[in-house]
Amino acid sequence: MTSEPDSGPRRSVVGLVVAVVLAAVMLLAPAPEGLSDRGWRLAAVFVVTLVLFTTEAVPVAVTSLLAVVLQPILGVATLPVAATASMSPVFYFVIAMFAIAQAFVSTGLDRRFAFWLLARAGTDSRRVLGALMLGAAVMSTVVSDVPTTALFMAIALGLFERAGLERGGSRFAKSVMMGIPIAAFIGGVATPAGTSINVLGLAFLERHGGVTVPFLHWMAIGVPMVILLLPVAWWAILRFYPPEVATVGTTADLDRDRAALGPLRGDEVKVLGLLGAMLALWIASTWVRQLDVALVALAGAVVMFLPGFRLFGWKDLERSTGWDALLMIAGVTSIGAASAETGLARWLVDHTLTGLPASPAAVVAIVAAFTILIRLFLPMGPVIVAVVVPPLALLAKDAGVNPALYTLPVVFTASCAFLLPLDAVTLVTFSRGYYGMLDMFKPGLVISLAWVVVITAVVAVVGPLLGLF
Repeated sequence: MTSEPDSGPRRSVVGLVVAVVLAAVMLLAPAPEGLSDRGWRLAAVFVVTLVLFTTEAVPVAVTSLLAVVLQPILGVATLPVAATASMSPVFYFVIAMFAIAQAFVSTGLDRRFAFWLLARAGTDSRRVLGALMLGAAVMSTVVSDVPTTALFMAIALGLFERAGLERGGSRFAKSVMMGIPIAAFIGGVATPAGTSINVLGLAFLERHGGVTVPFLHWMAIGVPMVILLLPVAWWAILRFYPPEVATVGTTADLDRDRAALGPLRGDEVKVLGLLGAMLALWIASTWVRQLDVALVALAGAVVMFLPGFRLFGWKDLERSTGWDALLMIAGVTSIGAASAETGLARWLVDHTLTGLPASPAAVVAIVAAFTILIRLFLPMGPVIVAVVVPPLALLAKDAGVNPALYTLPVVFTASCAFLLPLDAVTLVTFSRGYYGMLDMFKPGLVISLAWVVVITAVVAVVGPLLGLF
């Protein structure tokens, strides 16, 4: 019996051919009316990078570098301009987030938090799912979604092994492996520091819309969303995949795991103290403009290496850093800056995004629903933000509306990737084989619809207080 050939190389070749052919067709065709030649060539760069990102014909990091390299090759921008635009504060913020995640792992604070939650949930399978989702949501408010998901997945795998739950044969295991990344997505919108998507979106909003969203103003929308959506997500997952087991493990197992950690250690206290100080400074940034979210995060990362505070070595951070995520942020930031400078963003506004209704609530609902749908075809939040936020900010300014009203629904909803496990966060658990590609769709559809309703209702209530309309 012969095995089927690996489709990976074939898909890579197809992706490269499609990207090259589409770029050639665009470059040989004249620029559309109202768009400069440089803007049209940048559109070709957009198409190439989107195809390569989607098909993964080459590694994500390589595609991100190509997004910068193609700009001087095609005469869109010089290399110094394209490279300088790629090095935004968001790039350094992502490094700081990996440092915070490493601090949790190195000190064992991550496992202590998880076992503390599970001890309070007991052994009831439904409550265990709720505890794991709650823990992932809380941690993802200040730690990136990928390391948060990886941590709670490791805890869950230990539970599965003890209970003898096999991959593909347990509804409980399926619900947990879907629930953890979904909860991480939801928790990540609670604060601007929850994910790089948030910081990137706010940077684009400030650059193209001239509007700064303070930390507490973001939380006034994000925290209610998390409080309302997390129970809905828990209910939806249980509705479609009720556990086949009533209990998981024993209280003795949990007590033994917690006892093995021992009392709270000095390094753990340092991490908690540092995070508390960073959170206080982030909140203070609402009134002190100099305390930028990325600045505070980066300063906190530096403190972790100072004498007397050192929590881990630089090599540890090197190994845990997702360089593909870093370079993606750099590439899409560079393209986003060029889209405004070449007039491509303005052209997109004039031809695709006009005609939004006057009702603020309707705008939020339409933009949020549009972002969820585009996530199916472009499963990368940073890229969606780079493509959609600049033209929406310009459209809002033309309409005499606060650009935050049009763009914040995109930034928030770029984290709503519940329909299919195509995002890097969901792929962490999907790769373990406990659920299939379409298993997430039914509960994900319910959660996505709830997302649109909740963000519309929250913005309708909070928006006037924040000056959005």
